[in-house]
Amino acid sequence: MSASLSRPSVGVWLIGARGSVATTTVAGCAAVAAGLQPPTGMVTETPPFTDCGLPPLASLVFGGHDTVDCPLPKRAEELAAGGVLPPGLPSAVAAELAAAEEEIRPGGPLPGDTRTENELITAFASDIEDFVRRRGLARAVVVNVASTEPEPTGRALPPSTLYAAAALRAGCPYVNFTPSTGLHHPSLAAPAAASGLPHAGRDGKTGQTLLRAALAPMFTQRALVVRAWSGTNLLGGGDGAALADPAAAAAKNAGKERVLADVLGEVPQGEVHIDDVPALGDWKTAWDHIAFDGFLGTRMVLQTIWQGCDSALAAPLILDLARLTARAHEKSLSGPLTPLAFYFKDPVGDAPAALSDQYAELLDFARRLGAAGGAGSAGRAGGAKEADAAEEASGAEEASAAERASGSEEASGAERASGAERARGAEEGLA
Repeated sequence: MSASLSRPSVGVWLIGARGSVATTTVAGCAAVAAGLQPPTGMVTETPPFTDCGLPPLASLVFGGHDTVDCPLPKRAEELAAGGVLPPGLPSAVAAELAAAEEEIRPGGPLPGDTRTENELITAFASDIEDFVRRRGLARAVVVNVASTEPEPTGRALPPSTLYAAAALRAGCPYVNFTPSTGLHHPSLAAPAAASGLPHAGRDGKTGQTLLRAALAPMFTQRALVVRAWSGTNLLGGGDGAALADPAAAAAKNAGKERVLADVLGEVPQGEVHIDDVPALGDWKTAWDHIAFDGFLGTRMVLQTIWQGCDSALAAPLILDLARLTARAHEKSLSGPLTPLAFYFKDPVGDAPAALSDQYAELLDFARRLGAAGGAGSAGRAGGAKEADAAEEASGAEEASAAERASGSEEASGAERASGAERARGAEEGLA
């Protein structure tokens, strides 16, 4: 898609900004925008999304938080040495990597950090607001791509929830690409609803669960009885190390089981095991063993092996989600972006589980994003066509005016301020 000179820049604020996924996202965006690489894996670069009004790749500006200090250019060189990035790409996009590195701020909480939760949220929100202000951005989308956390215990807010609260306080839409808690924490339910911001998540669907979402409907549609579905994941890198923690692995596996339960109507026998194999680096292997009954009770087995590069699978989805969520914000949609279930293992809202049904809802959402007017609840965007039509008809004048205003930096600033004020008001009981 060609970038329009009149379109304002849009920020993408990455939590875990120096990790493999974030580095591949920044380098990949620069490479595709410059025509150095094709947009393979980017659904938003296919024909159905041409007229959605999505921000061009060249208009995206990157920044973020991280607790590690390895600079993006160096991380990109490491990924190229490991075969994740094409040879020579880090040097070809060195300027873009350096620009993103300049916008990365220290994350937290780090060991010994004495700040309260509210002080951390305020500091993180201030970083995001400063980024938007200095770069003259129309808006920014906060995307969590950090390593998986264990499920929280006790009263303390996990880091992912601190960052999500900071996004709300800064008036920014939020995407959780991890299985970590983020906006799912009960303390953020009221601030999220009051903010009027769109949000999406959680846990990006890149490999084994993508296959499950495609294969499980096949068994039900052909009236085949699945008796057991077992799986094993071998992975290295930061995710492998993080998921070596049984609590973190349990959070990850919950999403893998959900798709089977939703499609098959029950969870079949079998479990998913995750093994950390550091030698694999950024690569992963997923093996599934599916036992099922056919006609006259004949027992049969389907086995699948998925071998892929986690960062290369995730990065195009991050770019898709950032662009779709930014456009939803521009269209004044609010609440959970249920039509983005296509991208997630554990999607928010009442979304179908089958991949083909999720894709159909995504296409319907794309049409809505491209239509004139249409402010409203994001959660209904995929299904209630009649309600959407009535809503657009009754509010076309106001929505059209809001859309024109959102193109200006002043109106965008007011929009962010309004969302931030609503979120702050609802956060009073959080601190």
